[in-house]
Amino acid sequence: MIRDGRPMGFRTQLRLTALLSMPAIVAQLSSIAMQYIDASMVGSLGADASASIGLVSTTTWLFWGVLSAAGTGFSVQVAHLIGSGEFDKARDVVRQGFTALLIFSTAIAMLGVGISPFLPGWLGADERIHHDASRYFLIFASFLPALQISFLAGSMLRCAGNMKVPSMLNVLMCVIDVVLNFILIFPARDIVICGSLNIHVWGAGLGVEGAALATVLAETIVASIMLWYLWRRAPILRLSDNPGKFTPRASVLRKAFRIGMPMGLEHMAICSAQIMITTIVAPLGVVAIAANAFAIIAESLCYMPGYGIGEAATTLAGQAYGAGRHRLVRRFGYITVGAAMAVMGVMGVALYLWAPQIIGVMSPVDDIRTLGADILRIEAWAEPMFGAAIVSYGFFVGLGRTILPSVMNLLSIWGVRLTLATILAPTMGLRGVWLAMCIELCFRGLIFLALLAFGRWRHEGNSSTGLDRTNVIQQESQ
Repeated sequence: MIRDGRPMGFRTQLRLTALLSMPAIVAQLSSIAMQYIDASMVGSLGADASASIGLVSTTTWLFWGVLSAAGTGFSVQVAHLIGSGEFDKARDVVRQGFTALLIFSTAIAMLGVGISPFLPGWLGADERIHHDASRYFLIFASFLPALQISFLAGSMLRCAGNMKVPSMLNVLMCVIDVVLNFILIFPARDIVICGSLNIHVWGAGLGVEGAALATVLAETIVASIMLWYLWRRAPILRLSDNPGKFTPRASVLRKAFRIGMPMGLEHMAICSAQIMITTIVAPLGVVAIAANAFAIIAESLCYMPGYGIGEAATTLAGQAYGAGRHRLVRRFGYITVGAAMAVMGVMGVALYLWAPQIIGVMSPVDDIRTLGADILRIEAWAEPMFGAAIVSYGFFVGLGRTILPSVMNLLSIWGVRLTLATILAPTMGLRGVWLAMCIELCFRGLIFLALLAFGRWRHEGNSSTGLDRTNVIQQESQ
């Protein structure tokens, strides 16, 4: 509909946004459900096990964010080429992306494996959780190439407008993870059903290591299925019937570098700031580390819908931009950001009301429950503005404009969040750290709304640069 030039009124634009957003939201929620289940199962082992995973979580985000940025450098090119109807060139970029990113992710995996023995000590954690934290990160790092393939295949399908298959496979991944958690985390045991039926269940009893293995194995299985679908079944990007070379070309790599490098540097800077915050939280004790980790997962239930709408914004903006329909690009920006603020505002109210129950599912420790509920209620106030920042960022990624949004994210988290956390933590503890986060997210949302409303990008393409859509654009603006 976007690339063939048909007119699109407001209702059609809103419906298309919803159609693309809902599967993406389901995919994001399934991912968080997997983390929620992981945390609940590991939380039953005690505060030390929970703290071991929570300690290295920011570093796993750092590595994953770098791979995500590298993949986006290729997927945005695919969205633009599909929008302009250049399907053969889009498939060429897919092939080159797989080759380049397999090499890149293997190098990143080797780096992660190399630092895994030293990471807990660098983060300043209690020695009693060093072993479990190190092993968890080692397993995660070892499977980074499989995670890269999963991300790349899924993002390529989404940029082609196929949100359903990645979403369904993410739900499947959640189910596989639960089953593997049940087997790998806990030892062999007897389960009583209906008060009388006794069933012996085999278990590996690997604890924290079992949680890591369950997650990466579920990711690997889904990555294999996603790759098969992209290779054999995807209507536009199917590679099996369209042979070509996998050798990366300099022009494609340069464009991927231009799009992905600012995002990668931004992810590294933001996650480095989050790691610095972890070093602020770690001396507060095991309870604070565990409560912080659980609250991050719980809050994800609120902001993952924002990331789902953000993925839709990237696809819609990318295809409309590639088709030269610049007024439609602007309309999609306003619609997606407004929708995210509304949805996350409702989710923030729910988070505030049910914070004790949400944290209570993940940990039986009263101190963790109390502290976790308090910091979630602080964070709930920031959710609408966080939604504005998330989706605005996704929208600008779809346009291939990543430098300024990346700098804005960087300055916000380093200049506002980290500074305030350093000031507030000594007197307010973990609550001060989360108050700093709340203030920073509100600030970040405001500056992204300002960029969306008044940025120079709005004046691009007043005369269409792609296909000639003059009449259609006039209808869309009415």
